[in-house]
Amino acid sequence: MLAETGAEQPGLSLETIEIILLIGAVVAIIARRLKVPYTVGLVVAGIVIAFLPLGFEIAFSKDLLFKILLPPLIFEAALYIHWKELKRDLLPVVTFASIGVLLSAAITAAVMHYVVGWDWPMAALFGVLIAATDPVSVIATFKEAKVEGRLRLLVEAESLFNDSTAAVAFAIALTFAMGQSMTVGTAAVAMILSVAGGIASGLLVGWGCLFIAGRTTDHLVELALTTIAAFGSFWLAELFTYEGVHLSGVLAAMTAGLLVGNTNELGFITEKGEESIEDFWEFAAFVVNSIVFIILGISEAGQNLIASAGAIAVAIVAVIVARAVAIYPISAAFSVTRWKIAREHQHILFWGGLRGALALALALGIPESVPYRSEILTVTFGVVAFSVFAQGLTMTPLLGRLGQLPGSAGKSE
Repeated sequence: MLAETGAEQPGLSLETIEIILLIGAVVAIIARRLKVPYTVGLVVAGIVIAFLPLGFEIAFSKDLLFKILLPPLIFEAALYIHWKELKRDLLPVVTFASIGVLLSAAITAAVMHYVVGWDWPMAALFGVLIAATDPVSVIATFKEAKVEGRLRLLVEAESLFNDSTAAVAFAIALTFAMGQSMTVGTAAVAMILSVAGGIASGLLVGWGCLFIAGRTTDHLVELALTTIAAFGSFWLAELFTYEGVHLSGVLAAMTAGLLVGNTNELGFITEKGEESIEDFWEFAAFVVNSIVFIILGISEAGQNLIASAGAIAVAIVAVIVARAVAIYPISAAFSVTRWKIAREHQHILFWGGLRGALALALALGIPESVPYRSEILTVTFGVVAFSVFAQGLTMTPLLGRLGQLPGSAGKSE
């Protein structure tokens, strides 16, 4: 069940992974026939598993997500982001991922303070961890819907970038929640170092792996080196901290993925290697998504959300309103520039801000010594459950209604 302490928790055995893959394959077949999101089906499967005598003891911990499951998903997503397209929309993406996240966090925190009655440190901690959209959920949903073009770039890139902002803000909010202090200058330096250091880590490991790959024509060696690039860049970044704030592992893995995916013309990777890399990382994403969402379902089943139903309901409304306030005004600011965002894209950016495993991982990272950890964790689970089912089930119909699915009318680019 859910990891609640810092003690060592049950890991993922080979047998457990095999069972999860079997369940994932069956769910994928059923979900496609029923035309429901694969990720929702996995969460439902996890909930069912929790009530069956299968002996599943998987701990959904921050370490499991950050060190094992997140790097390959981030790297795989970045492989298919074209730098020329990203560069064209880098300003709105960064604006959403920085100002948008902080604005969303502030609004959510204010609602939880004034409506629910949480004190400011507690409200701020929750506001920050729930503000960032989850790259795992967002990328899986949009890949499954086969959304392409500028819309997919905006949504996926924002979800990748905003994790860095949320992680830094979370570390700062946690410092205050634990009774410590940090100056504005120190917080600003921490944020800059986290971003710059994450990008530098990705460049360093990514270029190193490409340099070695250029000395071989063995596609298996090339495949191994991309695996090192994904995990090595993430782990290298997470090794270093400044005032308790880690360098951004997500930005590191994303940078490494962008590097590998956008240097084909330089000849570091052979043609056979490129084909193998594409197949391998697509399979890796399927495996990791199966693990993440099934564990999420198992964890959800172990929560008593009824007792906190009032706070959860307020939090859901707060998160939705905060997301709207972050998306629409920022989009309006770009309406008279070359970065103008179509109205349909704004609606998808708003409703496509799914919360998932990332928010839970941050909540699980709150030390036991913080007195309101349990309340934050329970409400976070409630918001994530709403996001997975309400937003997850309605995302594809909304994309179709707004003409954003392949082959649909009225598609905006």
